[in-house]
Amino acid sequence: MAVDVLLGLQWGDEGKGKIVDVLSAGYDLIARFQGGPNAGHTLEFDGKKFVLNTIPSGIFFENTMNLIGNGVVIDPITLKKELEKLKAAGHDLLAKKNLLIAKKAHLILPTHQLLDAANEKKMGDGKIGSTLKGIGPTYMDKTGRNGLRIGDITLPDFKERYQKLVDKHVSMLQALYGEVADFSERETAFFEALELLRRFPLVDSEHLVNNYIKQGKKVLAEGAQGAMLDIDFGSYPFVTSSNTTAAGACTGLGIAPQQIGEVIGIFKAYCTRVGGGPFPTELENETGEELRQTGHEFGATTGRPRRTGWIDLPALKYAIMLNGVTQLVMTKADVLSGFDKIYACTHYNYLGEKIDYMPYDICSVSPEPILKEIDGWNEDITGITELSEIPAKLQSYIDYLEAELGVPVKYLSVGPDRKQTLVMH
Repeated sequence: MAVDVLLGLQWGDEGKGKIVDVLSAGYDLIARFQGGPNAGHTLEFDGKKFVLNTIPSGIFFENTMNLIGNGVVIDPITLKKELEKLKAAGHDLLAKKNLLIAKKAHLILPTHQLLDAANEKKMGDGKIGSTLKGIGPTYMDKTGRNGLRIGDITLPDFKERYQKLVDKHVSMLQALYGEVADFSERETAFFEALELLRRFPLVDSEHLVNNYIKQGKKVLAEGAQGAMLDIDFGSYPFVTSSNTTAAGACTGLGIAPQQIGEVIGIFKAYCTRVGGGPFPTELENETGEELRQTGHEFGATTGRPRRTGWIDLPALKYAIMLNGVTQLVMTKADVLSGFDKIYACTHYNYLGEKIDYMPYDICSVSPEPILKEIDGWNEDITGITELSEIPAKLQSYIDYLEAELGVPVKYLSVGPDRKQTLVMH
């Protein structure tokens, strides 16, 4: 039995949480493989709305186990709040016993967040647009080989290890940014949160996942952010700090490449981006604002307004190639209802040349999008439940995208609720 991978193909916020929730009942294990609490996966069902930051999106199904994998960075304070909100809503994960945490997942310390904020402040107009959650500095300590991991909290000398790293951070804050660190309240909350995390099973996740595979059980690897934010292949340096591509599932869970089965790529019917960085199809006009308001394009975690634009086919083809995508999910088709005309970027005008691929540098040289006009559909599609109800012009748009991208659109999302999802093939 192979591991299926589900990930975003744009700049993040494609609707991964909803689709994982839709698919979860068919899997034995849902495993987050990278990212941190900068992710915000929104799920809606039975008239309720949940936003998950670190916890995998399969926790609402009784027979589905969930794993926070080794590639994830964990803020204990944020995770504790997330667990408490779920418990208050009737989902006590300690009682349900369906959440596991990888021992090799790295910890976000209060001082990591101070470093994140200080660095963004120093960069001024050139800032990345960080969520200030401490993600980048935590991954820096991970690759610098002096980070702390979840498994370390069980060791008798954990506090000494913690203090050693904190002292290093305090020195950096003073030397590099001229700041005196004050994090006493957050430090207290940090250690209180660790006491809760100790009550969950802390596991050798690479063995656990591979045992699931050996037993013929179904595993779904859940990504965060989007392919265009990948640390290696995204719009560097305006990227996240982890590998958001399918390759990240191998390193983030400890599975071999030949164990990857279906790669499910999610994209919006249009495009959005949060924070700084290039965005070739961005609409900084009334149309862009209409997309933002109609699509409720505000960050699930930060509340920041998302930048909006038309769908970008060169970027999508690039993401499909990098990930070996085998099936597509198109979300937010309902947001485009009411537009007489919609547009798709088919090529870029880049340094005077017409190209249909993602070039090395789109940060210092801005590609000019070449747009194809497409007829819109005026029908409200939020209530449709049958394929026969899909408006002809929407079906034509889907057919066009399938032909251009070379991968079938297997699922179509027509609203935020779990039930507003159609199986196309």
